[in-house]
Amino acid sequence: MATMADVARRAGVSVATVSHVLNDTRRVLPDTRRAVLDAIDELGYTPNTLARSLVTSRTRSIGLAVSAISNPYFTEILQGVEAGALRHGYSLLIADPHDDPRHERTVVQLLHERRVDGMIVAPSPEPDELLGYLARHAVPTVFVDRLVGGTDEAGRDEADRGSADRIEADDGTGFRFDQVGAENTEPVVRLVGHLAEAGHRRIGLVAGLPGLSTTTERTAGYRRGLAAAGLPYDEDLVAPGNSEAESAERATRALLSGTAPPTALITANNTMTIGALRALRERNLSVPGDVALCCFDDFSWADLFEPRLTAVSQPSREIGAEAVRLLLDRLAAPGRPSRTLRLPCTFVHRTSCGCSGKGTVS
Repeated sequence: MATMADVARRAGVSVATVSHVLNDTRRVLPDTRRAVLDAIDELGYTPNTLARSLVTSRTRSIGLAVSAISNPYFTEILQGVEAGALRHGYSLLIADPHDDPRHERTVVQLLHERRVDGMIVAPSPEPDELLGYLARHAVPTVFVDRLVGGTDEAGRDEADRGSADRIEADDGTGFRFDQVGAENTEPVVRLVGHLAEAGHRRIGLVAGLPGLSTTTERTAGYRRGLAAAGLPYDEDLVAPGNSEAESAERATRALLSGTAPPTALITANNTMTIGALRALRERNLSVPGDVALCCFDDFSWADLFEPRLTAVSQPSREIGAEAVRLLLDRLAAPGRPSRTLRLPCTFVHRTSCGCSGKGTVS
């Protein structure tokens, strides 16, 4: 079996240079790198990852815990994480916490017991057990999408929105974690304003799962959008869709059954959009003829619906890639200040809002 020393001799370089090529730990001249890779192919050399982990106490693996992996949004985050991990020579172990706090704690413990170097987690609405476990074991962690601990975007300064990393405090135990997610408040302000400009005065919201930062921030954006348009907030126009299609279908039915139903709806994630559309179809209501519809989360087939869905598009793959970057930074410098990064969303104007949108993006 070929060794790293054999590769070095064949390529005419040092063992250290072979290590730098394999681990991407230092820049190597292109010709030298090519010679090392050719030698690896010729000799059939396979790095002994297990032996290396015993020496370095690192497994070069990342644990990813996200709920609803079947959701296209989280699937795209996963793709971003996987691409970033592979680019840096890390493997990925994946678990689904199902938005259940106790199960979340269990799957994170199982990933930790498999000696992953760090975690990327989309936390549940009640992450106390999760945070306690991660803090006790000092697990390097990045939270994605659903953020925790003093991250309410609604109170941020305009100049800070969508810009560079923000410094955040730790969780009070000394445990430092990093976070990355999309902007949530301002995009919903824009959706409400867009519908108000089209003449709607009763704009409903199918909200997400209570307790999630995304739900809190998008609901805050809804209220701010109403205020900016000079419209009153009416709690009868807000129904909990709980981030699921079936719950959103029931929530939409409830909104439509009111004495003064909405003429326009905003759904707070892509799964709930499906539920809302089912409820509208069940009542033989057309979109946008009877009810205008805008949604938070674009997805690959939103442009294939009739009408085509006006949506807020999140940079999901970029969120996954940034999560890997933040985690690797944390592994390299465990004591550095914690960071929360917000990425801007895109408004995709189509036709479900009742306007003459032609897929314009802004």
